[in-house]
Amino acid sequence: MTKGTRPDEGEQLKLRNGQSASVRLAASTALLLVSIAAANPVLAQEAEFDRFSLSLGVFLTDRDSKARLDGDVPNSGTPVDLEGDLGFDKSDSVFRLDGYFRFNEKHRIDFSAFDLSRKASKQIDKDIEWNGELFPINVQVDTSLDLSIYKLAYTWSFLQRDTGYLGASAGLYVADIGTSIAAESLGRATSGGVTAPLPVIGLRGQYDVSENWSLRGSAEIFAIDYGDYNGSLYDLYAGLDYQLLEHLAIGLGYNSVKIDVGVSAGNFNGDLDWRYDGGLLFFKFDF
Repeated sequence: MTKGTRPDEGEQLKLRNGQSASVRLAASTALLLVSIAAANPVLAQEAEFDRFSLSLGVFLTDRDSKARLDGDVPNSGTPVDLEGDLGFDKSDSVFRLDGYFRFNEKHRIDFSAFDLSRKASKQIDKDIEWNGELFPINVQVDTSLDLSIYKLAYTWSFLQRDTGYLGASAGLYVADIGTSIAAESLGRATSGGVTAPLPVIGLRGQYDVSENWSLRGSAEIFAIDYGDYNGSLYDLYAGLDYQLLEHLAIGLGYNSVKIDVGVSAGNFNGDLDWRYDGGLLFFKFDF
């Protein structure tokens, strides 16, 4: 399939037959895990564990973002490199929140939230058609990208040891996206946006190297063609924690995410091809 185009009926049937397996797997995994959780209430005699954890940190991101936003005519928009064509900063530091709530020793909900919004102003060096509006070469344009990321996943620790655990996860990666571009000299402006809830499945684990040092990691994927969304996503994380006090740790981590999704929802019809990765420095509070 050519990037940025919808497949014909034959290709789409092939994609749906292959990629819909991911939907069935995600749904089956979620149903299985929720059933297991319902059948395993919290027992008073369980060993003590941290029920709630909250990490507050700084995410030092490096980004490579490409997008296309069509108007009423499919595939009419110009593929745009947001950093190269529109002048967005490639690197930035943002506040990030991560954590989990544990129902019992084997079952928990993980969550994350951070904002990757940016603004830029640049005299463009090519014609850009965005959401049905044409911005000609050499015009000064002001562009904004509102991007908030929310992640929520259920994790079942199917392998539990004194030195750590390994769990299966199923959840949602939600990208709340808004774009706008304006050329004041032409009196021309347009915007578009969508909230894309992408179902993901994956693995999550922790290994206690010593009494104070712990390694944590996770891997989540999305590969699907359903409704208004088609494409793929991967989200990889690795981190090292050092326990300073009984309920306080500091840590370093690395997160790499790649999103390549076609969207036809709300007032957003186009493609998103984004990558962001970088290091995290955080404080982790356990209760």
